[in-house]
Amino acid sequence: MENQPLQDPASEAHGAEPAAAGAAPAVVPGKEFTRTCKGLVVVLVGGYVLLQLLPSSLDYLAIIPAKTIPFVWTFFTAGYIEQVLPGAIGSSLGLLFCGKDIEPVWGRKEFLKFIILVNSICGVLAFCFAVALYYVTGKESFLVTPLSGFHGCLAGFLVGLKQLLPNLELPMCFFWKIKAKWMPFFVLCFSTIMAFIVPDSINFLPTLLSGMYVSWIYLRYFQRNPLTGLKGDPSDDFSFPTLFPDAMRPVTDPVANFFDRILCARSRPSELALPVSDPTKASRRRERGERVLEERLAADHAADTEAPAQGHSTAQD
Repeated sequence: MENQPLQDPASEAHGAEPAAAGAAPAVVPGKEFTRTCKGLVVVLVGGYVLLQLLPSSLDYLAIIPAKTIPFVWTFFTAGYIEQVLPGAIGSSLGLLFCGKDIEPVWGRKEFLKFIILVNSICGVLAFCFAVALYYVTGKESFLVTPLSGFHGCLAGFLVGLKQLLPNLELPMCFFWKIKAKWMPFFVLCFSTIMAFIVPDSINFLPTLLSGMYVSWIYLRYFQRNPLTGLKGDPSDDFSFPTLFPDAMRPVTDPVANFFDRILCARSRPSELALPVSDPTKASRRRERGERVLEERLAADHAADTEAPAQGHSTAQD
């Protein structure tokens, strides 16, 4: 059974002001891993196990630029093949924890559609990037190095979390957390630095970058938003410059304007018009929804802690 989009807790809370028509309801972080994500984890782990049992299968499942033209199906399969154990573990954990927040909102069909789309386009762009590097540097290693992995889609999930739960705190280590809205930029910087420190990691960089930008373009302009019913997400909070710090706006604003002219110039008047024209009202409604969400989560937590205590007292009576 497909998961249904979450409802706005602000509309259910007693005394809360009802949201205006067309406003996106608040999104509640997921609590359990979904069956879809668990099934995809089996696919990722199974792909890694297959490579250990049949190493030659890598030639038919991963993107090898020198052999891709006859083996075009690798554009679709490479995204689910992890070549090393840390990659399989990291991708599985990232899929489980990101998917439990994203899939209940998008629904199973849209979630799978997003994964297939991002993985396939990332494969094509990684192939093009490797061929371009070969012509620029003359190194044949770019043509024979197998390219695969789920990291492009994981980068896309981070963009999705920025859209749905921008203030969700994601743990980076034991004592440090970072908000979801800054995770794409953090991963971009970290991956770029690692590409210079560890030369072999440059093979991951094109897929990560592709995953971020392909997912942003899809979510921004093409996805039928299940929360608002609109095509895409034209809100200012999800514009291209918001993926980066404000200091980089002189560089990011022209890129955002280019995407706007190319991708939504025709459809803006009909489908991409904002349901609320006043950004101040939208911001107030968002803050009100977040406050109600925090109160509801606190009430749920209190109820969960009181239930065992009541059951224990009843047993003693």
